[in-house]
Amino acid sequence: MKNDLIPPHTRGESIFVDDMPEPEKLLHAVVFASSIAHGKIVRLDVSEAEKSDGVCRILIAKDIPGENQIGGIIQDEELLADKVVDFIGQPVALILAETKKMAKEARTKIKVEYEELPAIFDPREAAKKGSFIAPSRTFTLGDVEAVWDKCATVVEGKADSGGQEHIYLETQSSLAIPGESGRITIYSSTQAPTVVQRITARVLGCDMNLVEVDVKRLGGAFGGKEDQATPWAAFCALGVYHTNRPVKLVLGRTDDMQMTGKRHPYSTDYKIGINEEGKILAFTADYYQNSGAAADLSTAILERTLYHATNVYYIPNVHITAYPCKTNLVPFTAFRGFGGPQGMFVMECALSNVSDRTGIPISVLQEKNLLEEGDQFPYGMVVEKSQIKRSFAKVVSDSKYEDLKRKQEEFNYQNRLTKKGIAIMPVAFGISFTNIMLNQAGALVHIYTDGSVSVSTGAVEMGQGVNMKIKTIVAHALSIDIKRIRIESTNTTRVANTSPTAASSGSDLNGKAAEIACCKIIERLKTVASDHLGGGLITIKDEIICSDGKEADITWEELIWLAYTKRVNLSAQALYATPRIYFDKTKEKGKPFSYHAYGTAVTEVTVDCLRGTYVVDKVHIVHDAGKSLNYLIDLGQTEGGLLQGIGWMTMEELLYDNGRLLSSALATYKVPDLHFTPKIEVTFLEDAENPEAVMKSKGIGEPPFMYGIGTYFALKSAAQAFRKDKKWIYESPLTPERILLFLHEVDNSE
Repeated sequence: MKNDLIPPHTRGESIFVDDMPEPEKLLHAVVFASSIAHGKIVRLDVSEAEKSDGVCRILIAKDIPGENQIGGIIQDEELLADKVVDFIGQPVALILAETKKMAKEARTKIKVEYEELPAIFDPREAAKKGSFIAPSRTFTLGDVEAVWDKCATVVEGKADSGGQEHIYLETQSSLAIPGESGRITIYSSTQAPTVVQRITARVLGCDMNLVEVDVKRLGGAFGGKEDQATPWAAFCALGVYHTNRPVKLVLGRTDDMQMTGKRHPYSTDYKIGINEEGKILAFTADYYQNSGAAADLSTAILERTLYHATNVYYIPNVHITAYPCKTNLVPFTAFRGFGGPQGMFVMECALSNVSDRTGIPISVLQEKNLLEEGDQFPYGMVVEKSQIKRSFAKVVSDSKYEDLKRKQEEFNYQNRLTKKGIAIMPVAFGISFTNIMLNQAGALVHIYTDGSVSVSTGAVEMGQGVNMKIKTIVAHALSIDIKRIRIESTNTTRVANTSPTAASSGSDLNGKAAEIACCKIIERLKTVASDHLGGGLITIKDEIICSDGKEADITWEELIWLAYTKRVNLSAQALYATPRIYFDKTKEKGKPFSYHAYGTAVTEVTVDCLRGTYVVDKVHIVHDAGKSLNYLIDLGQTEGGLLQGIGWMTMEELLYDNGRLLSSALATYKVPDLHFTPKIEVTFLEDAENPEAVMKSKGIGEPPFMYGIGTYFALKSAAQAFRKDKKWIYESPLTPERILLFLHEVDNSE
């Protein structure tokens, strides 16, 4: 007997796409991709490759029976490039062979001739040339032009943030299997099963009901499998269409890094003005988003950048514009925070610049401008039930921030070549999809005649613990032992029209839908029990059935069986749609979020000023998780999000050469490891129950990521303690090389 107390992950028994038993006659798919950043396809010759050992078919654009189009928000991305390639790594042909090795060998024999065209890699250059994915967006509040003259200090500057690779453990993977009457079942490593279903049906030119998508779990995603998982699934389905054989495609790590999208780099110009007391009076910014060669989710990500541009601060006069710039890099995509971190980084850069100019400590500027209930965001939403001042005050107190500052100054005075830095990072992050229609989720709950429970929702388990949270919600709603509950795979035939598991809303939406479904069944069971017991007020608590407060002589299992014999429905389907959210894009005003998650972090670092290396010593976090559904899961999400944010701000650097990714392997792209991990202290705010979500909880996937931004400013503080004479350039990631150049390069900025 297996020990069910030991999770299958720990036993090494969890099944991912590449672990599934391979069906008979399986074909392996490999993609041939563009080797240039921009050009016309003059000649594509696959004849020699088709003759290679083990090759079954090689498919190109003309072999697509439906639309050669995988774009979601904007239909501007071909599945297989037809006449023009727009980035290095763009799929041009699909090789289907008996083994992956044979397919890779055939790939080397494909010949293609290009007529190269000019390429753009920088978003500012794209903006100058009018190369955009979509029109710009602008949010305004008050009148910035009317208050600049009233400001005691006005500072202008530039801030650049880099991209980031997802580095999920499981690379993009898919397996498609033919069925009867043209039906195809796809096992996909995707956050968005319905998107895979919809786009695959479009590519094949068939109805969506002929495409079944099933997702058991993902080996990580972080947004990189929201839209980016779709083409690989569509490729497998296309292979099935032409061969009537199962097809599997699993990207190798290098192909995955070269061919898939990453976090969007941004370059931003800003202007900020404060009064003599340090209150921010006005803020303007122009955000140049590097969208890449196709839209993907760029416009939605750009929108969230605007939503979070002022972070946790109330600014009465705001004018911010964001430009989605089309370049010849791989289309950039969703990543934890979804554009929010890029906006918050600029805001903190602006405050840091003001602090340097005025001598007012940045922590003072932060605290003076924190949101209060009744304040308005630039997009019109009014602040409700803000926990930012509580979290800020508590982390300052718990970390003994003033003592830390004093000790830092003493240490820096006494040590010439080693400096310490400290920074505070407050966060306010809106929870909901900003595309209002996505704020819905379905659930299907069955209670079997032995009292066990099966739950299907649209939520995808990708390591964030959503299945355990939904189990907790169902156990509470039915008031039964959690061991009775099984969470099924996410499947488009059981729960249709799913929203992606994203936007930190997986538990909020799907958990609430499951709760509603459970409540429907409970009401039926109470009626059965009342009829059986001769009336009375029926309650069910911890599987004990009571009538008028007295325990009844009927067990949970007996009640379920009785309901079955009475032909009472023991199944329920439910839909939950987040209430009271809306947004008018013609006015750029509304209430796009159900609520905000708040929190504050204090980060301590030490820099070796001779070498440019550094250590993140400790991070203190006070986070608003509402009423946590699962403390350990929320703790893990907070710690993991923080470390990923630190990686984005420090060592994770995307390097290109004429559009070719140089940092395309784990030997050249560095992520934080165990040795880099700081000591982390996390405190969840007490008495912070959230009435807007299931069981008074709050979404937690994305907000902790932003705490990592504090590491950048702690490192800046330490570096400036060594070079007080030098102007700081706001550019991330702040790699040891960048730190070293700041510490020892001659300042030519003036």
